[in-house]
Amino acid sequence: MQHVNAFKVILPLTLVCLFSFLSANGQQNDTIPKDTTYWKKDFRGGLSFNQASFSENWQGGGVNSIGLNTNLTYKANYRKDIHSWDNTIDLGYGLVKNEDQGSRKSVDRLFLDTKYGRILNEKWTFFTSLTFLSQFDRGYEYDVEQADGTMRDSLISEFMSPAFITSSWGFEYHPVDYFTLRLGPFSPRLTVVNNDQLSEAGAYGVDPGDKTRFESLAFQMVADFNKDIAENLNLKWKYMMFANYKELEVKKLDHRLDLTLAAKVNKFIDVSVGGILLYDYDQIDELQISQALNLGLVYTYKNYKEKKK
Repeated sequence: MQHVNAFKVILPLTLVCLFSFLSANGQQNDTIPKDTTYWKKDFRGGLSFNQASFSENWQGGGVNSIGLNTNLTYKANYRKDIHSWDNTIDLGYGLVKNEDQGSRKSVDRLFLDTKYGRILNEKWTFFTSLTFLSQFDRGYEYDVEQADGTMRDSLISEFMSPAFITSSWGFEYHPVDYFTLRLGPFSPRLTVVNNDQLSEAGAYGVDPGDKTRFESLAFQMVADFNKDIAENLNLKWKYMMFANYKELEVKKLDHRLDLTLAAKVNKFIDVSVGGILLYDYDQIDELQISQALNLGLVYTYKNYKEKKK
């Protein structure tokens, strides 16, 4: 039984990457064009493929496999006088297929963020933001023993199950260009579990049978770091912490750390290693870890030049 349809997700994302590449490439000359607006735009799209195969007499062990990952990140940030408006789209999807198994997800991320800011001084800004986090496809826990003793795969997530929609209000600290810290003392969050089976089970903190959970009084902190730490070597990480004022216990604080180290081989090829550390008490009272290594085609475009220091 194949649980995921690769073409439903991989093809649209690939077409988006290709369209964005052609649009951006058609707009630029040999030098970065002058932008007469107040917008800074930053696009990054990539496609990576990995494969392994072994002969039947291979003594070292192993399993034949193929994998495909695609990702897209786009930022459009506006600055004029004391006003700012920052927007981020971060999409990723990947599949791996081992011999004698159906396709299984390796990456699945759908993240949207928009933030309005009113600059108070050189390092502080008042902000209000809206964030959406979900996934594209179904996720399974594989080979779960059932009540009748049989082994089957169990659905644990899908698009909008869960989805997290957070509105945050507070202050942002930005001491340098490559680091920001958001402190949102008022950050209500809506958790959506649209799947009937998962909502009946009370997954992701909703009451059994309900499809939403609203946490009206909450605090959110977001730390964002993105810097070229050496020539052709970029380090990027984002840490998010969420706390419900009504459940202020250490073990019930949500934590998420996304980390990526990317090295540019040439104009269109790079290699990256990344990982996610996640703790969400409403999902499971344990630390969750995800790691990925990719080598593939990448296209980047900016309508501005980084300041040299």
